[in-house]
Amino acid sequence: MKLINKKNMLGFLAVILTYAIAGFLIDKGFIDSYIFLNIVLIGINIILAVSLNLITGFTGQFSLGHAAFMSIGAYTSGILTAKLGLPFWVGILGAALLAAVAGIIIGIPTLRLKGDYLAIATLGFGEIVKIIGLNTDYIGGATGLNDIPRYTTWTWLYFCVVVTVLLISNFIKSYKGRACISIGEDEIAAEAMGVNTTYYKVLAFTLGSFFAGIAGALYANYFYFIKPDSFGFMKSIDILVIVVFGGMASIKGSILGAVLLSLISLFLQGIPELRMVVYAVILFLIMVYRPQGIIGKGEFKLFKKRGGLNANNQSK
Repeated sequence: MKLINKKNMLGFLAVILTYAIAGFLIDKGFIDSYIFLNIVLIGINIILAVSLNLITGFTGQFSLGHAAFMSIGAYTSGILTAKLGLPFWVGILGAALLAAVAGIIIGIPTLRLKGDYLAIATLGFGEIVKIIGLNTDYIGGATGLNDIPRYTTWTWLYFCVVVTVLLISNFIKSYKGRACISIGEDEIAAEAMGVNTTYYKVLAFTLGSFFAGIAGALYANYFYFIKPDSFGFMKSIDILVIVVFGGMASIKGSILGAVLLSLISLFLQGIPELRMVVYAVILFLIMVYRPQGIIGKGEFKLFKKRGGLNANNQSK
């Protein structure tokens, strides 16, 4: 019965109306293929940013290999749909599961590391995945995998984004999510209180990898063609920039950051050589003037309420 309340009903209504209105505009041609391409990129970036925020923002594990799990998901879905002719839902499920398995395999030995050591280990994993892709003829090698059917529609994209946000948000609010947050706040204190830190770090890493695999499947089945270079180190940096820009440990921040930075990339398409310069400037400004990100860990408030005692003192 707690699920049936005014707030949840309004949220559900907003989700349905957004889907219906956007679907109507796409069907009637008001949203053309170019605009829809950017909507797809925004949706994929939201999934990637929210899933990485679970690992880096909430659990405090600095990962630089998130694009590798996206790559695993993209190639898995591409093989299942293009080479084996299976339905798209099988491609998405296979992509998510294989990426999650990769997350477990790499997470168990590396998540005992901390800080810079973990970042280097995940970066190395990303390069290993890239090299394997470049040297595997079955998936096209350096030339990439072609003729992937375009199954990514507005319905699939919107459904995957909503499910990702809802599941990760509810996970954060659960007992296991609180354990992950405690690790991100102070791992030593969490371990002293009886939290199995290795288990929960691997769990968060696996869930983040699972949803990164879904993002990869959506990417592969929209762009027809994928290659290993599309999921390199710079792609992981792009995702990390979105997380930091929106706010660490903030789901809403990841969504807003994905939208804003995707729009910035859209406006900078004419000058691609300046894109990373602009990203660097944005990161510098955020770190100096608002290190908690646009939203931070809570809601963005322009005016903060001051305590009654301080207000009285100031009035005197």
